[in-house]
Amino acid sequence: MAHLYDEDRGIARFFNVIDGEKRSARTNDWLDSINPATARTWAVIPAAGASDIDEAVSAAYRAFRGPWRKMPAMQRAGLLRKIGDLIATHADELALIETQDNGKLLSETSAGDLPAVTQMFHYWAGAADKLHGETVDISPASLNYIRREPIGVVGIVIPWNSPLSIFTAKVGAALAAGNTVVVKPAETASCSVLAVAQLFAKAGFPPGVVNVVAGLGTTAGDALAGHPDVGKITLTGSTATARAITRRSADAIKPLSFELGGKSANIVFADADLDAAAIGTTTMAVFTGAAGQSCIAGSRILVQSSIYDEMVSRISTIAKSIRVGDPLDKATGMGPIALDRQFDKVRSYIELGRSEGGEVLFGGRSGASLFDDGSPFAKGYFVEPTLFAGLSNQARTSREEIFGPVACIMPFDDEDEALAIANDSPYGLACGLWTNNLKRAHRMAACVDVGAVWVNTYRRMHWALPFGGTKDSGYGRDSGLESLEGYMKGKAVWIDLT
Repeated sequence: MAHLYDEDRGIARFFNVIDGEKRSARTNDWLDSINPATARTWAVIPAAGASDIDEAVSAAYRAFRGPWRKMPAMQRAGLLRKIGDLIATHADELALIETQDNGKLLSETSAGDLPAVTQMFHYWAGAADKLHGETVDISPASLNYIRREPIGVVGIVIPWNSPLSIFTAKVGAALAAGNTVVVKPAETASCSVLAVAQLFAKAGFPPGVVNVVAGLGTTAGDALAGHPDVGKITLTGSTATARAITRRSADAIKPLSFELGGKSANIVFADADLDAAAIGTTTMAVFTGAAGQSCIAGSRILVQSSIYDEMVSRISTIAKSIRVGDPLDKATGMGPIALDRQFDKVRSYIELGRSEGGEVLFGGRSGASLFDDGSPFAKGYFVEPTLFAGLSNQARTSREEIFGPVACIMPFDDEDEALAIANDSPYGLACGLWTNNLKRAHRMAACVDVGAVWVNTYRRMHWALPFGGTKDSGYGRDSGLESLEGYMKGKAVWIDLT
Protein backbone atom coordinates (compact mmCIF):
# COMPACT_ATOMS: atom_id res chain seq x y z
CA MET A 1 0.00 0.00 0.00
CA ALA A 2 1.42 3.37 -1.03
CA HIS A 3 2.18 5.96 1.61
CA LEU A 4 -0.22 8.85 2.17
CA TYR A 5 2.71 11.25 1.68
CA ASP A 6 5.70 11.83 -0.56
CA GLU A 7 9.22 11.36 0.73
CA ASP A 8 12.51 13.03 -0.14
CA ARG A 9 15.76 12.05 1.59
CA GLY A 10 13.99 10.75 4.64
CA ILE A 11 11.67 13.76 5.05
CA ALA A 12 7.95 13.20 4.52
CA ARG A 13 6.11 15.79 2.43
CA PHE A 14 2.40 16.38 2.91
CA PHE A 15 0.08 18.45 0.73
CA ASN A 16 -3.06 20.47 1.07
CA VAL A 17 -6.21 18.93 -0.40
CA ILE A 18 -8.32 21.47 -2.30
CA ASP A 19 -11.14 20.57 -4.69
CA GLY A 20 -10.17 16.91 -4.44
CA GLU A 21 -6.54 17.50 -5.47
CA LYS A 22 -3.21 17.49 -3.65
CA ARG A 23 -1.66 20.95 -3.75
CA SER A 24 1.28 22.82 -2.32
CA ALA A 25 0.84 26.39 -1.16
CA ARG A 26 0.59 28.90 -4.03
CA THR A 27 3.80 30.49 -2.78
CA ASN A 28 5.45 27.04 -2.61
CA ASP A 29 6.54 27.86 0.95
CA TRP A 30 6.79 25.04 3.48
CA LEU A 31 6.76 24.63 7.25
CA ASP A 32 8.82 22.07 9.17
CA SER A 33 7.02 19.50 11.27
CA ILE A 34 9.13 18.57 14.29
CA ASN A 35 9.03 15.15 15.93
CA PRO A 36 8.75 16.21 19.59
CA ALA A 37 10.40 13.05 20.86
CA THR A 38 13.66 13.88 19.07
CA ALA A 39 13.27 17.62 18.28
CA ARG A 40 14.16 16.81 14.66
CA THR A 41 12.33 17.67 11.44
CA TRP A 42 10.56 14.58 10.15
CA ALA A 43 8.13 16.18 7.65
CA VAL A 44 7.18 19.39 5.86
CA ILE A 45 3.72 20.84 5.24
CA PRO A 46 2.46 23.70 3.04
CA ALA A 47 2.63 27.23 4.44
CA ALA A 48 -0.68 28.26 2.91
CA GLY A 49 -2.00 31.79 2.93
CA ALA A 50 -5.14 33.76 2.13
CA SER A 51 -5.15 32.84 -1.57
CA ASP A 52 -5.06 29.12 -0.76
CA ILE A 53 -7.93 29.54 1.70
CA ASP A 54 -9.89 31.44 -0.92
CA GLU A 55 -9.43 28.58 -3.41
CA ALA A 56 -10.57 26.06 -0.81
CA VAL A 57 -13.64 28.08 0.18
CA SER A 58 -14.56 28.58 -3.47
CA ALA A 59 -14.28 24.84 -4.07
CA ALA A 60 -16.41 24.10 -1.02
CA TYR A 61 -19.00 26.69 -2.09
CA ARG A 62 -19.27 25.16 -5.58
CA ALA A 63 -19.63 21.67 -4.13
CA PHE A 64 -22.30 22.83 -1.71
CA ARG A 65 -24.31 24.55 -4.44
CA GLY A 66 -23.79 21.64 -6.82
CA PRO A 67 -23.43 17.89 -6.33
CA TRP A 68 -23.38 17.73 -2.54
CA ARG A 69 -26.55 19.76 -2.01
CA LYS A 70 -28.38 17.72 -4.66
CA MET A 71 -27.19 14.35 -3.35
CA PRO A 72 -29.85 12.26 -1.52
CA ALA A 73 -29.19 11.96 2.19
CA MET A 74 -28.96 8.17 1.96
CA GLN A 75 -26.16 8.51 -0.60
CA ARG A 76 -24.29 10.94 1.67
CA ALA A 77 -24.68 8.39 4.45
CA GLY A 78 -23.12 5.71 2.25
CA LEU A 79 -20.09 7.91 1.56
CA LEU A 80 -19.62 8.61 5.27
CA ARG A 81 -19.63 4.90 5.99
CA LYS A 82 -17.20 4.29 3.14
CA ILE A 83 -14.69 6.87 4.37
CA GLY A 84 -14.81 5.24 7.81
CA ASP A 85 -14.04 1.86 6.24
CA LEU A 86 -11.25 3.32 4.10
CA ILE A 87 -9.63 4.98 7.10
CA ALA A 88 -9.63 1.61 8.86
CA THR A 89 -7.48 0.14 6.07
CA HIS A 90 -4.91 2.93 6.60
CA ALA A 91 -5.18 3.00 10.39
CA ASP A 92 -1.65 1.80 11.17
CA GLU A 93 -0.02 4.43 8.96
CA LEU A 94 -2.27 7.22 10.21
CA ALA A 95 -1.58 6.31 13.84
CA LEU A 96 2.16 6.37 13.22
CA ILE A 97 1.95 9.71 11.40
CA GLU A 98 0.08 11.31 14.28
CA THR A 99 2.50 9.94 16.88
CA GLN A 100 5.52 11.25 14.98
CA ASP A 101 3.81 14.58 14.51
CA ASN A 102 2.63 15.37 18.06
CA GLY A 103 4.27 12.77 20.32
CA LYS A 104 1.07 11.07 21.45
CA LEU A 105 1.67 7.46 22.46
CA LEU A 106 1.39 5.05 19.54
CA SER A 107 -0.51 2.72 21.84
CA GLU A 108 -3.12 5.47 22.23
CA THR A 109 -3.35 6.54 18.60
CA SER A 110 -3.47 2.99 17.23
CA ALA A 111 -5.65 1.28 19.84
CA GLY A 112 -7.84 4.23 20.79
CA ASP A 113 -7.98 7.12 18.34
CA LEU A 114 -8.05 5.36 14.96
CA PRO A 115 -10.73 2.77 15.80
CA ALA A 116 -12.81 5.63 17.21
CA VAL A 117 -12.36 7.65 14.00
CA THR A 118 -13.81 4.82 11.93
CA GLN A 119 -16.69 4.30 14.33
CA MET A 120 -17.45 8.02 14.45
CA PHE A 121 -17.83 8.20 10.68
CA HIS A 122 -20.15 5.19 10.86
CA TYR A 123 -22.14 7.00 13.55
CA TRP A 124 -22.52 10.11 11.41
CA ALA A 125 -23.49 7.92 8.46
CA GLY A 126 -26.35 6.61 10.57
CA ALA A 127 -27.50 10.13 11.33
CA ALA A 128 -27.24 11.61 7.82
CA ASP A 129 -30.53 10.23 6.48
CA LYS A 130 -32.51 10.74 9.68
CA LEU A 131 -32.57 14.52 9.87
CA HIS A 132 -36.20 15.46 9.59
CA GLY A 133 -38.26 18.60 9.72
CA GLU A 134 -41.60 18.81 11.47
CA THR A 135 -45.10 20.09 10.94
CA VAL A 136 -46.71 22.55 13.35
CA ASP A 137 -50.49 22.53 13.73
CA ILE A 138 -51.41 26.22 13.92
CA SER A 139 -54.72 26.41 12.06
CA PRO A 140 -56.85 24.39 9.61
CA ALA A 141 -56.43 27.35 7.29
CA SER A 142 -52.69 26.81 6.82
CA LEU A 143 -50.05 24.14 6.51
CA ASN A 144 -46.97 25.02 8.57
CA TYR A 145 -43.76 23.10 8.66
CA ILE A 146 -40.10 23.55 9.56
CA ARG A 147 -37.28 22.57 7.23
CA ARG A 148 -33.84 21.65 8.60
CA GLU A 149 -31.26 22.91 6.14
CA PRO A 150 -27.44 22.88 6.08
CA ILE A 151 -25.61 26.15 6.72
CA GLY A 152 -23.28 25.93 3.71
CA VAL A 153 -19.48 26.11 3.94
CA VAL A 154 -18.24 25.36 7.46
CA GLY A 155 -14.76 26.50 8.50
CA ILE A 156 -13.18 24.09 10.99
CA VAL A 157 -10.11 24.91 13.08
CA ILE A 158 -8.57 22.06 15.05
CA PRO A 159 -5.70 21.77 17.57
CA TRP A 160 -2.53 19.74 17.77
CA ASN A 161 -3.24 17.37 20.66
CA SER A 162 -5.74 14.96 19.00
CA PRO A 163 -6.06 16.09 15.38
CA LEU A 164 -7.76 13.06 13.81
CA SER A 165 -10.32 12.55 16.55
CA ILE A 166 -11.37 16.20 16.63
CA PHE A 167 -11.32 16.42 12.81
CA THR A 168 -13.75 13.50 12.64
CA ALA A 169 -16.12 14.78 15.33
CA LYS A 170 -16.54 18.09 13.51
CA VAL A 171 -16.24 17.05 9.86
CA GLY A 172 -18.51 14.02 10.30
CA ALA A 173 -21.29 16.08 11.85
CA ALA A 174 -20.96 18.90 9.31
CA LEU A 175 -21.11 16.48 6.36
CA ALA A 176 -23.99 14.49 7.83
CA ALA A 177 -25.97 17.73 8.06
CA GLY A 178 -25.27 18.43 4.37
CA ASN A 179 -22.52 21.05 4.62
CA THR A 180 -19.15 21.20 2.91
CA VAL A 181 -16.00 22.00 4.89
CA VAL A 182 -12.65 23.78 4.87
CA VAL A 183 -10.39 22.52 7.65
CA LYS A 184 -7.43 24.47 9.04
CA PRO A 185 -5.34 22.12 11.21
CA ALA A 186 -2.75 23.36 13.70
CA GLU A 187 0.48 24.20 11.91
CA THR A 188 2.43 22.15 14.48
CA ALA A 189 0.45 18.93 13.86
CA SER A 190 -1.19 18.93 10.43
CA CYS A 191 0.26 15.76 8.93
CA SER A 192 -2.31 13.14 9.93
CA VAL A 193 -5.20 15.36 8.83
CA LEU A 194 -3.53 16.18 5.50
CA ALA A 195 -2.98 12.45 5.01
CA VAL A 196 -6.56 11.44 5.74
CA ALA A 197 -7.92 14.23 3.51
CA GLN A 198 -6.64 12.36 0.45
CA LEU A 199 -8.93 9.44 1.20
CA PHE A 200 -12.19 11.35 0.67
CA ALA A 201 -11.72 11.39 -3.11
CA LYS A 202 -10.96 7.66 -3.05
CA ALA A 203 -14.15 7.11 -1.07
CA GLY A 204 -16.15 8.83 -3.81
CA PHE A 205 -16.84 12.25 -2.28
CA PRO A 206 -17.35 14.94 -4.95
CA PRO A 207 -14.44 17.38 -5.31
CA GLY A 208 -14.60 20.31 -2.95
CA VAL A 209 -16.72 18.69 -0.25
CA VAL A 210 -13.73 18.25 2.09
CA ASN A 211 -10.78 20.64 1.83
CA VAL A 212 -7.82 20.76 4.22
CA VAL A 213 -5.40 23.69 4.15
CA ALA A 214 -2.31 23.85 6.39
CA GLY A 215 -0.66 27.11 7.35
CA LEU A 216 -0.10 29.59 10.13
CA GLY A 217 -3.02 30.76 12.20
CA THR A 218 -2.10 34.39 11.55
CA THR A 219 -2.40 33.90 7.79
CA ALA A 220 -4.47 30.86 6.77
CA GLY A 221 -6.51 30.81 9.98
CA ASP A 222 -7.21 34.52 9.83
CA ALA A 223 -8.32 34.28 6.21
CA LEU A 224 -10.70 31.42 7.00
CA ALA A 225 -12.28 33.19 9.97
CA GLY A 226 -12.91 36.33 7.96
CA HIS A 227 -13.99 34.80 4.65
CA PRO A 228 -17.43 36.08 3.60
CA ASP A 229 -18.47 32.76 2.01
CA VAL A 230 -17.86 30.71 5.17
CA GLY A 231 -21.21 30.23 6.87
CA LYS A 232 -19.95 29.04 10.26
CA ILE A 233 -16.68 28.67 12.16
CA THR A 234 -16.12 25.93 14.70
CA LEU A 235 -12.94 25.71 16.77
CA THR A 236 -11.39 23.36 19.24
CA GLY A 237 -8.47 25.24 20.73
CA SER A 238 -7.47 27.93 23.16
CA THR A 239 -9.65 30.65 24.62
CA ALA A 240 -7.28 33.25 23.14
CA THR A 241 -7.78 31.82 19.65
CA ALA A 242 -11.57 31.85 20.15
CA ARG A 243 -11.45 35.54 21.02
CA ALA A 244 -9.35 36.27 17.92
CA ILE A 245 -11.79 34.37 15.69
CA THR A 246 -14.75 36.17 17.27
CA ARG A 247 -13.21 39.54 16.47
CA ARG A 248 -12.15 38.51 12.96
CA SER A 249 -15.54 37.09 11.99
CA ALA A 250 -17.65 39.83 13.54
CA ASP A 251 -18.30 41.76 10.31
CA ALA A 252 -19.91 38.72 8.68
CA ILE A 253 -22.16 37.94 11.70
CA LYS A 254 -21.76 34.18 11.30
CA PRO A 255 -22.50 31.50 13.91
CA LEU A 256 -19.56 30.27 15.98
CA SER A 257 -19.01 27.29 18.25
CA PHE A 258 -16.00 26.81 20.50
CA GLU A 259 -14.68 23.89 22.54
CA LEU A 260 -11.87 25.49 24.52
CA GLY A 261 -9.58 25.05 27.49
CA GLY A 262 -10.16 23.76 30.96
CA LYS A 263 -8.83 23.50 34.49
CA SER A 264 -11.02 20.66 35.61
CA ALA A 265 -11.50 19.55 39.19
CA ASN A 266 -11.16 15.87 40.09
CA ILE A 267 -12.85 15.49 43.49
CA VAL A 268 -12.15 12.54 45.81
CA PHE A 269 -14.41 11.92 48.81
CA ALA A 270 -13.46 9.80 51.80
CA ASP A 271 -15.98 7.09 50.92
CA ALA A 272 -14.47 6.50 47.45
CA ASP A 273 -12.62 3.43 46.26
CA LEU A 274 -9.19 4.92 46.87
CA ASP A 275 -7.35 2.53 44.59
CA ALA A 276 -9.60 3.47 41.68
CA ALA A 277 -9.45 7.16 42.61
CA ALA A 278 -5.65 7.10 42.67
CA ILE A 279 -5.58 5.76 39.12
CA GLY A 280 -8.37 8.08 38.04
CA THR A 281 -6.54 11.19 39.23
CA THR A 282 -3.20 10.21 37.68
CA THR A 283 -3.00 7.96 34.62
CA MET A 284 -6.60 8.54 33.53
CA ALA A 285 -6.77 12.25 34.17
CA VAL A 286 -3.56 14.15 33.63
CA PHE A 287 -0.24 12.29 33.62
CA THR A 288 -0.29 9.82 30.70
CA GLY A 289 -1.43 9.45 27.11
CA ALA A 290 -1.25 12.96 25.74
CA ALA A 291 1.11 14.04 28.56
CA GLY A 292 -1.53 16.23 30.14
CA GLN A 293 -2.15 18.04 26.84
CA SER A 294 -5.87 17.60 27.06
CA CYS A 295 -8.54 20.24 27.56
CA ILE A 296 -10.29 17.91 30.01
CA ALA A 297 -7.22 17.14 32.12
CA GLY A 298 -8.20 16.86 35.78
CA SER A 299 -5.37 19.09 36.87
CA ARG A 300 -6.98 20.29 40.11
CA ILE A 301 -7.11 17.27 42.43
CA LEU A 302 -9.40 17.98 45.39
CA VAL A 303 -9.20 15.44 48.24
CA GLN A 304 -11.29 15.28 51.40
CA SER A 305 -9.08 16.20 54.37
CA SER A 306 -9.49 12.91 56.25
CA ILE A 307 -7.87 10.93 53.40
CA TYR A 308 -5.55 13.62 52.06
CA ASP A 309 -2.27 12.08 53.23
CA GLU A 310 -3.35 8.61 52.11
CA MET A 311 -4.23 9.87 48.63
CA VAL A 312 -0.98 11.81 48.31
CA SER A 313 0.88 8.58 49.01
CA ARG A 314 -1.15 6.54 46.53
CA ILE A 315 -0.97 9.14 43.77
CA SER A 316 2.77 9.60 44.27
CA THR A 317 3.41 5.86 44.03
CA ILE A 318 1.52 5.56 40.74
CA ALA A 319 2.96 8.72 39.17
CA LYS A 320 6.55 7.82 40.03
CA SER A 321 6.11 4.49 38.22
CA ILE A 322 5.11 6.11 34.92
CA ARG A 323 7.78 5.53 32.30
CA VAL A 324 8.55 8.66 30.28
CA GLY A 325 10.14 8.23 26.86
CA ASP A 326 9.76 6.89 23.33
CA PRO A 327 6.10 7.22 22.27
CA LEU A 328 6.57 4.31 19.83
CA ASP A 329 7.49 1.93 22.66
CA LYS A 330 4.48 0.05 24.07
CA ALA A 331 6.09 0.10 27.52
CA THR A 332 6.11 3.91 27.63
CA GLY A 333 3.48 5.48 29.86
CA MET A 334 3.93 9.10 28.83
CA GLY A 335 5.39 10.74 25.75
CA PRO A 336 6.68 14.25 25.04
CA ILE A 337 5.09 17.66 24.97
CA ALA A 338 3.98 18.28 21.37
CA LEU A 339 6.00 21.40 20.53
CA ASP A 340 8.92 23.45 21.74
CA ARG A 341 7.03 26.56 22.85
CA GLN A 342 4.57 24.44 24.81
CA PHE A 343 7.51 22.62 26.39
CA ASP A 344 8.89 25.98 27.52
CA LYS A 345 5.46 27.04 28.78
CA VAL A 346 5.02 23.91 30.92
CA ARG A 347 8.47 24.31 32.45
CA SER A 348 7.76 27.98 33.17
CA TYR A 349 4.63 26.99 35.10
CA ILE A 350 6.64 24.55 37.20
CA GLU A 351 8.91 27.42 38.14
CA LEU A 352 5.90 29.64 38.75
CA GLY A 353 4.37 27.05 41.06
CA ARG A 354 7.57 27.00 43.11
CA SER A 355 7.68 30.79 43.26
CA GLU A 356 4.07 30.85 44.46
CA GLY A 357 5.06 28.70 47.42
CA GLY A 358 4.03 25.33 46.06
CA GLU A 359 5.76 22.17 47.22
CA VAL A 360 6.74 19.73 44.47
CA LEU A 361 5.64 16.36 45.80
CA PHE A 362 7.12 14.55 42.83
CA GLY A 363 8.44 15.41 39.39
CA GLY A 364 9.63 18.78 38.18
CA ARG A 365 12.43 17.56 35.95
CA SER A 366 12.49 17.89 32.17
CA GLY A 367 14.55 17.45 29.03
CA ALA A 368 17.94 15.76 29.03
CA SER A 369 17.88 15.23 32.81
CA LEU A 370 15.38 12.41 32.24
CA PHE A 371 17.64 10.37 29.94
CA ASP A 372 21.07 8.78 29.83
CA ASP A 373 23.86 10.48 27.90
CA GLY A 374 23.58 9.77 24.20
CA SER A 375 19.88 8.98 24.29
CA PRO A 376 18.09 9.95 21.05
CA PHE A 377 15.42 11.56 23.25
CA ALA A 378 17.73 13.83 25.25
CA LYS A 379 16.75 16.81 23.08
CA GLY A 380 13.06 15.89 23.07
CA TYR A 381 10.33 17.88 24.76
CA PHE A 382 9.81 15.67 27.82
CA VAL A 383 8.50 16.73 31.22
CA GLU A 384 7.99 14.20 33.98
CA PRO A 385 4.68 14.02 35.89
CA THR A 386 4.65 16.84 38.44
CA LEU A 387 2.36 17.42 41.42
CA PHE A 388 2.17 20.56 43.56
CA ALA A 389 0.83 20.80 47.10
CA GLY A 390 0.37 23.87 49.25
CA LEU A 391 -1.10 26.12 46.57
CA SER A 392 -4.44 27.82 47.08
CA ASN A 393 -7.11 27.82 44.41
CA GLN A 394 -6.22 31.49 43.78
CA ALA A 395 -2.64 30.75 42.70
CA ARG A 396 -2.01 31.17 38.99
CA THR A 397 -0.71 27.61 38.83
CA SER A 398 -4.10 26.47 40.15
CA ARG A 399 -6.22 28.69 37.89
CA GLU A 400 -4.51 28.89 34.51
CA GLU A 401 -4.49 26.10 31.96
CA ILE A 402 -0.98 24.62 31.74
CA PHE A 403 -1.68 21.92 29.13
CA GLY A 404 0.98 19.55 30.36
CA PRO A 405 1.58 16.87 33.02
CA VAL A 406 1.33 19.28 35.96
CA ALA A 407 -1.38 19.13 38.64
CA CYS A 408 -2.18 20.71 41.99
CA ILE A 409 -3.60 18.82 44.95
CA MET A 410 -5.56 20.56 47.69
CA PRO A 411 -7.74 19.44 50.63
CA PHE A 412 -11.39 20.19 51.36
CA ASP A 413 -13.63 19.40 54.31
CA ASP A 414 -17.15 18.87 52.95
CA GLU A 415 -19.34 18.94 49.85
CA ASP A 416 -19.99 22.66 50.00
CA GLU A 417 -16.30 23.51 50.10
CA ALA A 418 -15.48 21.05 47.30
CA LEU A 419 -18.23 22.53 45.14
CA ALA A 420 -17.09 26.09 45.87
CA ILE A 421 -13.49 25.28 44.86
CA ALA A 422 -14.55 23.36 41.75
CA ASN A 423 -16.75 26.18 40.47
CA ASP A 424 -14.25 28.91 41.38
CA SER A 425 -12.56 28.79 37.98
CA PRO A 426 -12.78 30.80 34.77
CA TYR A 427 -13.26 27.46 32.99
CA GLY A 428 -16.16 25.03 32.99
CA LEU A 429 -15.34 22.03 30.84
CA ALA A 430 -15.38 18.89 32.99
CA CYS A 431 -15.34 17.47 36.50
CA GLY A 432 -14.57 14.10 38.08
CA LEU A 433 -16.34 12.79 41.21
CA TRP A 434 -15.06 9.87 43.26
CA THR A 435 -17.61 8.64 45.77
CA ASN A 436 -19.69 5.57 46.62
CA ASN A 437 -22.54 7.77 47.88
CA LEU A 438 -25.08 7.79 45.06
CA LYS A 439 -27.07 10.73 46.43
CA ARG A 440 -23.89 12.80 46.76
CA ALA A 441 -22.89 11.96 43.19
CA HIS A 442 -26.22 13.25 41.86
CA ARG A 443 -26.13 16.37 44.04
CA MET A 444 -22.64 17.30 42.94
CA ALA A 445 -23.23 16.46 39.27
CA ALA A 446 -26.21 18.83 39.27
CA CYS A 447 -24.28 21.71 40.83
CA VAL A 448 -20.87 21.74 39.16
CA ASP A 449 -20.85 24.33 36.36
CA VAL A 450 -19.31 22.22 33.60
CA GLY A 451 -20.27 20.46 30.39
CA ALA A 452 -19.25 16.91 31.36
CA VAL A 453 -19.19 15.02 34.67
CA TRP A 454 -17.58 11.65 35.31
CA VAL A 455 -18.45 9.63 38.42
CA ASN A 456 -15.89 7.01 39.50
CA THR A 457 -14.13 7.28 36.16
CA TYR A 458 -12.43 10.02 34.15
CA ARG A 459 -11.67 11.09 30.58
CA ARG A 460 -14.18 8.70 29.08
CA MET A 461 -15.52 9.96 25.73
CA HIS A 462 -18.05 8.68 23.22
CA TRP A 463 -19.27 10.16 19.95
CA ALA A 464 -22.91 9.57 20.91
CA LEU A 465 -22.68 12.06 23.80
CA PRO A 466 -22.48 15.84 23.34
CA PHE A 467 -19.28 17.46 24.58
CA GLY A 468 -18.47 21.09 25.32
CA GLY A 469 -18.13 23.60 28.11
CA THR A 470 -19.31 26.72 29.87
CA LYS A 471 -17.64 30.06 30.70
CA ASP A 472 -14.16 30.33 29.16
CA SER A 473 -14.40 26.70 28.03
CA GLY A 474 -16.65 27.79 25.19
CA TYR A 475 -20.15 27.17 23.90
CA GLY A 476 -21.80 24.81 21.44
CA ARG A 477 -21.33 21.05 21.44
CA ASP A 478 -19.32 18.48 19.52
CA SER A 479 -20.48 14.87 19.08
CA GLY A 480 -23.91 13.45 19.75
CA LEU A 481 -27.06 14.19 17.80
CA GLU A 482 -27.31 17.47 19.70
CA SER A 483 -24.25 18.76 17.84
CA LEU A 484 -26.02 18.41 14.47
CA GLU A 485 -28.26 21.34 15.39
CA GLY A 486 -25.19 23.55 15.31
CA TYR A 487 -24.60 22.66 11.64
CA MET A 488 -28.17 23.33 10.48
CA LYS A 489 -30.65 26.18 10.28
CA GLY A 490 -34.40 26.06 10.61
CA LYS A 491 -36.75 27.53 8.01
CA ALA A 492 -40.43 28.10 8.76
CA VAL A 493 -42.84 27.54 5.84
CA TRP A 494 -46.48 28.83 5.70
CA ILE A 495 -48.87 27.54 3.06
CA ASP A 496 -52.29 29.16 2.94
CA LEU A 497 -55.05 26.55 2.52
CA THR A 498 -58.00 28.92 2.27
